[in-house]
Amino acid sequence: MGVRIPPSLLKKRKMDFHKRFWATAFTLTGTIIGAGILGLPYVFSKSGFFLGFFWLVVLGIVMVFVNLCLGEVTLRTKKVMHLPGFAEKYLGKKGKILMLFAVAFGIYSALLAYLIGEGQSFSKLFFGTLDYSIYFAVAFWLGMVFLMREGLRGLKKVEIYGVLIIIVIIFGMLFWFFPDVNLKNIHYYDFSNFFLPFGVILFALLGFTSIPEMRMMIKGNEKLLKKAIILGSVIPVILYFIFSFIFIGVLGKNISEVATVSFGGIITLLGIATMLTSYFVLSFALKDIFVYDLNMKGLVFPFVFIAPLLLYFIVLFFNLADFVKVLGVGGVVSGGLTGILILIMNKKSKIKGNRKPEFSIPVNWPVIVVLSVIFLLGVAAELFYFLS
Repeated sequence: MGVRIPPSLLKKRKMDFHKRFWATAFTLTGTIIGAGILGLPYVFSKSGFFLGFFWLVVLGIVMVFVNLCLGEVTLRTKKVMHLPGFAEKYLGKKGKILMLFAVAFGIYSALLAYLIGEGQSFSKLFFGTLDYSIYFAVAFWLGMVFLMREGLRGLKKVEIYGVLIIIVIIFGMLFWFFPDVNLKNIHYYDFSNFFLPFGVILFALLGFTSIPEMRMMIKGNEKLLKKAIILGSVIPVILYFIFSFIFIGVLGKNISEVATVSFGGIITLLGIATMLTSYFVLSFALKDIFVYDLNMKGLVFPFVFIAPLLLYFIVLFFNLADFVKVLGVGGVVSGGLTGILILIMNKKSKIKGNRKPEFSIPVNWPVIVVLSVIFLLGVAAELFYFLS
């Protein structure tokens, strides 16, 4: 005869279970929704809303598929590791080097974009000008360094509340500004900029680095990882659609590169919240790469904490790139290369994996080739726009 569990304890366990599931899904959502969302209205306004929406749907489907492929790879592997570690296990030393470059390029591009965006957002919010951006960027950086000390506990807090704030503000915008939407702005399109949104949208959908963190967070309930990945991937697509629709419908072409600055006020808080959650998760992922994959714990402080700030100063003082260019190039280079490597890793892990996964995604070479061509076309198009 089994021991009867008190109803109060069952209820508590159920609440803890649901909280962990949502925290896990929101970890992916919070990683995906970062600086990229702030660049979407700008590139949508250049190509036209429906052309931008076309790429949002296509790349959204592709990224859900690739995220699930990576989720399967983590479940086929017993040892805790991050993307470079998985690449070494399934693709060898050269695969690890390529993955390390792709992930590092993407993370540092994102952290750079967040520092640029947060500095501009805080400066605009408090002073109505961008003149104080550098001071607020440094202050934001200091705050993130402090939050990193709380580890996974801090990660759960930041993701749950950060993502909820994002959802509330975006739906609040929908109800508040919907009467001001001008449908003529929505119907505009420019096929000469057909590929322009590709890089920024791809960047805006990247969340690979958080999936190994999700596996650790949902430990003991791995069968729910698939649902958490799908939910965490789809929420941003829905929010991006609403966000871009409101900005294009109300403002038309009069949108700055950091979109929320165009509205000002409480809308700027949306940009601040989105970048805060992603900066935290990506910093945590970068830290794990040095600890678990490279076994270089002593390099965490200079490369995880100091390097992004130094990169910000270099780009700022030498005027190397603006906000949207950082997003676009970071998206196609990191997202494209990482996506291709993940697809190949998934196929290899079905043979070399040392653990039975809770779910499996069908992957074959024709699928890998088609998706690789899509990623490579995005790289070519983004480099064309960057150099033109």
